[in-house]
Amino acid sequence: MFDYKKSAERIKSSEKRELDRDTVIVRTSYIGIAANVMLAALKAVTGILSNSIAVVMDAVNNLSDAASSVITIVGTKLAARAPDRKHPFGHGRIEYMSAMIISMLVLYAGLTSLRESVVKILHPETPDYSITALFIIASAVAVKLVLGKYVKKTGERVNSASLINSGKDALLDSVISLATLIAAGIFMTTSLSLEAWLGAVISGVIIKSGAEMLFDTISKLLGESADKELALKIKAIVLSFPGVQGAYDLVLNNYGPDSYYGSIHIEVPDTFSASELDVLIREITVKVYRECNVILTAVGVYSANTTDEEVIAIRERIRGAVLSYPNVIQMHGFYLDRENSMIRFDLVISFDEKDRRALYEKIISELKEMLPGYELEVALDTDFTES
Repeated sequence: MFDYKKSAERIKSSEKRELDRDTVIVRTSYIGIAANVMLAALKAVTGILSNSIAVVMDAVNNLSDAASSVITIVGTKLAARAPDRKHPFGHGRIEYMSAMIISMLVLYAGLTSLRESVVKILHPETPDYSITALFIIASAVAVKLVLGKYVKKTGERVNSASLINSGKDALLDSVISLATLIAAGIFMTTSLSLEAWLGAVISGVIIKSGAEMLFDTISKLLGESADKELALKIKAIVLSFPGVQGAYDLVLNNYGPDSYYGSIHIEVPDTFSASELDVLIREITVKVYRECNVILTAVGVYSANTTDEEVIAIRERIRGAVLSYPNVIQMHGFYLDRENSMIRFDLVISFDEKDRRALYEKIISELKEMLPGYELEVALDTDFTES
């Protein structure tokens, strides 16, 4: 029997996990702000006193990192707002918007740095490093390395694109600061100034990193295929229920990190009653939500012939024919209606096939020759979890 009390408890547990996730993101962002503001101040003073464009640009980059953390906090707070009439699926996608803004800030920092570096290449100035300046730069390398690893790892743990982007940027900063330190060492030993050229290289790396972050976030907003491991886990859960012979047509719509709404078709014996299906579908919905944090808004049903041996033989014959084509992924939802001489099923053809429609029509033509006297109702289907 379906347990409504346990279902409510599981929903509360999921909401608590979401609140804990937001707390972790905000706390990590505050740490990032504190570290980056401190480093920016130290580097700015060092860069100005030593007349180093590379160090000054590094300071500017730290400020952009602090701004990124502020945006992450604001985005997380806004994304946590409850669903309303206009946005019934919640506001989770705001996190993707904040990740996009962060990537654009990184791009802007890179372009600004490149402009300043070009000016210094055309009108060079001699830097003047001190032991104190070198010590500050070396300390920045260590701080950004530790901060970057911490923020990136935390972002991966709580599935926050904004934190992951900030962590990657911090790790990149540690490499940039190290390069600045090396350039300072070269100047102090050989009097060869590589400041402006190093600034240009740093700018190029920053621009590349920002562009990659931006394209990755845009891809998420456009709608990527679902994580394969998540899809397989959901199907495994559905198939674990007695009587479920197949799980197909899984569609997952992402409304923010760890916020999925979906639908799926199950194949069950044609002997199942409506009351049996009702209980089964409710239990499937609750278990998928509890273990995967995915809300199944719909569970469709395919009825499978189970009592007619001749029909089963025809089904296997058709299955063998269609699966002989390399890019046919599966056949499902098969049902033979003797009374109306109709056969219906769905045919899933991979995106690897250059012309899916042409292959579909070729298969239909072959099946009509194989099964004269039957009307075919075959849907060209898509596996939305194919990667």
